[in-house]
Amino acid sequence: MATKNEPSAPEMSYEQARAELAEVVAALESGGAPLTESVELWRRGEKLADICQQWLDGARSALEQTSGETGT
Repeated sequence: MATKNEPSAPEMSYEQARAELAEVVAALESGGAPLTESVELWRRGEKLADICQQWLDGARSALEQTSGETGT
């Protein structure tokens, strides 16, 4: 169980989230969806963007930690 200071693991891989986010963006850019569907797509896109950011932040942290351990 994640604590308040410890983020939980993302529910999908970075690649999965990025691919779905690209689909959401394409659907929104097409402009063919009704307003309620567009709002839902936007919300899903926000969630997917957060998942991608969690992965990127984790990767950055791991690189910084590794760099600190090797003294570079």
